[in-house]
Amino acid sequence: MYIKRSLEKPFLEASHFFPALLITGARQVGKTTFLRAIAEKERRFVSLDALDVQMRAKEDPRLFLADNPPPVIIDEIQYAPELLPYIKEIIDARRHEDPEHARGLYWLTGSQQFQLMKGVTESLAGRIGIFMMYGLSNRERNGQPERAFLPDTFSLDNMPSKTPSEFFAALWRGSYPELAASPDGDKFRTRFYQSYVRSYLDRDVSQLTQVADQEKFYAFLKSVAARSGQMLNYSDLARDTGVSQPTAKNYLSILQTSGIVKLLYPYKASCAAAMVSTPKLYMLDTGLMAYLTEWTTPEVLANGAAAGHFFESWCFAEILKSYANAGMEANFYYYRDKQRNPGEIDLIIKQNGTLYPVEFKKAATINKEAIRHFSKLAAFKQPIGMGALVSLYPDIISLSAEAKNIPAAAL
Repeated sequence: MYIKRSLEKPFLEASHFFPALLITGARQVGKTTFLRAIAEKERRFVSLDALDVQMRAKEDPRLFLADNPPPVIIDEIQYAPELLPYIKEIIDARRHEDPEHARGLYWLTGSQQFQLMKGVTESLAGRIGIFMMYGLSNRERNGQPERAFLPDTFSLDNMPSKTPSEFFAALWRGSYPELAASPDGDKFRTRFYQSYVRSYLDRDVSQLTQVADQEKFYAFLKSVAARSGQMLNYSDLARDTGVSQPTAKNYLSILQTSGIVKLLYPYKASCAAAMVSTPKLYMLDTGLMAYLTEWTTPEVLANGAAAGHFFESWCFAEILKSYANAGMEANFYYYRDKQRNPGEIDLIIKQNGTLYPVEFKKAATINKEAIRHFSKLAAFKQPIGMGALVSLYPDIISLSAEAKNIPAAAL
């Protein structure tokens, strides 16, 4: 069953402007299903997943594209990047001969950003719109409208309230559509993630020359999952995995470009206070994160020592999805100074020159203490917008004239 994706509107709008569009993202987030669901009847579909199709595309790209003329969806374009220069030729010819019908010709998908993006930027610069797709957002799962998150414009709409146990059950299951949308998702969750990780290692990672040992890469992946929501420390990751720090950096770069991990950098504009320069690390699917860190039930996870990091990772990912699903760039940062008792703000959203502070707190009881560091943003001498505490408290309430509580379940 297809669940309507918030990305539909910005994607279709872009298809009326760009000759080609690319949906990229991690495995199993729903890229192909999305494009097939919104495609016009006359739009062809061809997948490069099968080896025989890959071979035809690689051996004679021009003939392959002639056999699959636009409008067309080309799935898994990373398996035949040789097509990209020839797609450029066709686009340029169409722009010259029939400019009125030179929009939305090619819809492409790709899971492996690390190999794909270089070819796209070299061959299709100025001709392609690129969209990042993540797993199902909380709003998509509940069939509710989704907007790029800002505290001052946030609305509950008709989002259902959730108990903490219901919240952690959804967090533990994860956001991959095959699991999140299935009534049997919990039953087959472990098998799904086993297959997911195996496919990722065998089909994506194994093709990379910088990964010589899959077992060490898997150990690294587990170590990253255990550190989501924390400041990045390459030496700890390298030590835990038994690799060098340069190798740890290569491994993390692969996870980033695969759409599995995101780094959040500190806000470094001119400020009198001494600031840290280390990024924070977030795994973008908490179901995969729970599988890798071996939390076997949502109840155990909710009461475990890592529950706060899982909560923060989930909230960060949902806010990130709200921007990606609106087709908007996410200008996200965090704040941490170098004082003896450091002040920290989990997330700073910068929009139109204004800074919006956001704090994540896994608690159903809230008070102003949680937002005490928001005032530190004054040191940047920039406009400060409405702040937000995202918590398990079920309602929107004002905490001060400059900040409000927002229930995590409504993100």
